[in-house]
Amino acid sequence: MKIHEYQGKEIFRKYGVPTPRGILATSPSEAEAAAMQLGTPVVVVKSQVHAGGRGKGTFKDSDGGRGVRLAKSPEEARRFAEAMLGKTLVTVQTGPEGAKVHKLLVEEGLDIARELYLGMTLDRETSRVTIMASTEGGMEIEEVAAAHPEKILRVAIDPAVGFQAYQGRELAFGLGLEGATVGKFVKFCAALAKVFEETDASIVEINPLVITRQGDVLALDAKVDFDDNALFRHPELAAYRDPLEEDPREREAKEYDLAYISLSGNIGCMVNGAGLAMATMDIIQYCGGMPANFLDVGGGADAKKVTAAFKLILADPAVKAVFVNIFGGIMKCDVIADGVITAAKEVGLKVPLVVRLEGTNVELGKQKFRESGMNIITADTMLEGAQKAVAAAGGK
Repeated sequence: MKIHEYQGKEIFRKYGVPTPRGILATSPSEAEAAAMQLGTPVVVVKSQVHAGGRGKGTFKDSDGGRGVRLAKSPEEARRFAEAMLGKTLVTVQTGPEGAKVHKLLVEEGLDIARELYLGMTLDRETSRVTIMASTEGGMEIEEVAAAHPEKILRVAIDPAVGFQAYQGRELAFGLGLEGATVGKFVKFCAALAKVFEETDASIVEINPLVITRQGDVLALDAKVDFDDNALFRHPELAAYRDPLEEDPREREAKEYDLAYISLSGNIGCMVNGAGLAMATMDIIQYCGGMPANFLDVGGGADAKKVTAAFKLILADPAVKAVFVNIFGGIMKCDVIADGVITAAKEVGLKVPLVVRLEGTNVELGKQKFRESGMNIITADTMLEGAQKAVAAAGGK
């Protein structure tokens, strides 16, 4: 689950992670009032969307400039807010469709001496939560990793003892910090490690982390994602979910306990199991097509869940063909057939449907499709099914 920057900073402050003073604004008048209340010569007006790269992003339906702007007066903050609120911000992470801005964070300006990068995530190679730091603050960490991997410092946290002060000092010295700032940085890292562990986060990223001319260490940004599977332990965090930032189909999928992610292609995919889903997407691209979604109905879905999944696929206007690729183990092929037939009849199937079934009750499932009276393209193998789906969608 993703949250906004202002929400991440709320959590940071609860754990003693220093952040600039900031006020949420949802209207131009609130932005102006926030700038007056902060009382600094410069305030920063920051678009709040679930995407990075906002400082370099642009608005495609206004001349609002970048997604993050410096205002030198409350009146200017109001003008910026008018140009940003309700408009669509396009960044490297939103894709060309962009994300609509509904909220702004108005934040005090700081006297910044240095910008650094600091992030925490699980390193699957070492099976350790790892802290990453770099002198290249403000840059996308992916760019730094590709062009200057030597500039990314890493320390792994031993789960038996947790974060240790010497690890913070190791990072601080590697970043070139000196004097009292080293101690502040170590304390900052310790608090951030506590945030990561106690909230069951999947990533905590601060880009940039700033060192002021007074030697203070503050989180100028806050990207925090949580593990959905752990939210049952954190009802207070679930309240941070912003439905306006979620794809409506992905939101509906959660209600049926479906794993659904919208993609940019035109072939709808319904599979069972994440591994089969990824293999299906790979083979569609291998055959010259593009998947429109990642949809995993799981291993124990019933006809009702399958019906809901099929409706989600067909609700996407970009879908030109549907590829149902099911391996029936716990999930029986005849149950899949019942759900697909029911959904197709309810919504009025208007695009080609390619089905490849294998496993438990496969012959019964195929029989149900034959007797349905529907125009279904069948396939015996995954490759054959992908080829037929790509062709049906207008590809090769």
